[in-house]
Amino acid sequence: MIYGYARVSTCGQSLDAQLGQLKDAGCHHIYREHRSGATADRPQLKRMLRVLKPGDLVVIAAVDRLSRDTTDLLVLARQMQTAGAGLKSIAEPLVDTTSEFSDLVLAVLGLAAKFERRRMMERTARGRAEARANGVKFGRPSKLSPMEREQAICRRGAGEPVSKIAKDFNVSCSTISRIQTSMLNAL
Repeated sequence: MIYGYARVSTCGQSLDAQLGQLKDAGCHHIYREHRSGATADRPQLKRMLRVLKPGDLVVIAAVDRLSRDTTDLLVLARQMQTAGAGLKSIAEPLVDTTSEFSDLVLAVLGLAAKFERRRMMERTARGRAEARANGVKFGRPSKLSPMEREQAICRRGAGEPVSKIAKDFNVSCSTISRIQTSMLNAL
């Protein structure tokens, strides 16, 4: 069976061009999706993947209609391959897992995904470093304000038990101990 998969990001866009291409490619059944390619929640895609059997073929108008993320594209291609089905792109003839080059195609997609992940991690690290340099704090917000932290340390310095201080501030004993340790390390 030859299946088609067509997707547009918004309801305002038309599937007509893709549907025409997929019909011309001989698709017997076309799954239509009105969802962003960035979201994993694509019910029609999931439905299509569930029905694939050995010998089936999935045809897409272009790779970005199936996924905009190379890693996701590789996962989907492998799912189809595991089901015994092939994948062909009309716009990108090299994306054809039914050819003798299918292993090469998947290897190239895998390398592209690895490269994409590395670049994403580098961009994220640069962004975090820049944000940190601009004074942005990461992680959960502190349970106690700076003034409450100071009060807790003063009370602890006066010999008050950690459990009493923690109870009064409605935090755990480990929070008070952590504040005390961080204050001592700051000296």
